[in-house]
Amino acid sequence: MVKKMDGILIINKKENMTSRDVVNIVSKKLHTKKVGHTGTLDPMAKGVLVVAVNKALKLVDDITSLNKEYIAEVTLGIKTDTLDITGNILEKHDVTSIDKEKLETILKSFIGKYDMEVPIYSAVKVNGKKLYEYAREGKKVELPRKIVYINSIELLNVNGNKFTFKCNVSKGTYIRSLINDICKKMNLIGCMSDLIRTKQGKFYIENALDLEDINENTPLINMIDVIDFPIYEVDEFLFNKIKNGSKLENRYTNEKIAFSYNKKLIGIYIEDINDKTKIKPKNIFV
Repeated sequence: MVKKMDGILIINKKENMTSRDVVNIVSKKLHTKKVGHTGTLDPMAKGVLVVAVNKALKLVDDITSLNKEYIAEVTLGIKTDTLDITGNILEKHDVTSIDKEKLETILKSFIGKYDMEVPIYSAVKVNGKKLYEYAREGKKVELPRKIVYINSIELLNVNGNKFTFKCNVSKGTYIRSLINDICKKMNLIGCMSDLIRTKQGKFYIENALDLEDINENTPLINMIDVIDFPIYEVDEFLFNKIKNGSKLENRYTNEKIAFSYNKKLIGIYIEDINDKTKIKPKNIFV
């Protein structure tokens, strides 16, 4: 009988795999159907894919909302329909050199609040239909915009018609769209030619595991080590109240807090908007 495990895996996703492929492989290796990822990586992208197993699936929203760090390569002189190198080429020009100083200034201009256009090749829905479905049918659709945040951006390398940069961004940022807008500011065409997610929240690529190294004995990261908001250890009395999903007195200043018992995560609570003197369960893990 295979033991049931609850927790997190940090996978180093390889190229030419979907995030769903990774989930399916982990599911088979750990003999459980309760597996999910916490932020899609395009098939061409590599790096950190945080995977939740069993009860840890309740943490997916919390982990997905964490900031992410990427290293992206841009190839200038090529425009594609997908905004990355895997797409159909729409336009091509020779670009022989890059003004490094100008590029650094342009990159810094994106730091802060960023009004981003969602790419046509994405799963975002418009009128109940995914954008990539419009694209595949050759139908025009007004692309939605969303506000995201670029926390930092740094030029790493310039080589011929290519450059590489590192950025830390908020949830929902499409690096393909960011690159497209960078190229527009440069008055050039370009596309994403490589992408590595190096960090998500407190999960680093240095600690990520290759899929081939995963098996049923691979230790999972304890759910309590995932939490990036206050955690309070409770006594048996409060443990039983939390276990039963009871509301608690609001003695806390944070909007979201976690509780543990014997060093194990037992619940996440949020403010009760109908009675601010109380907090109510968001997720219970016992």
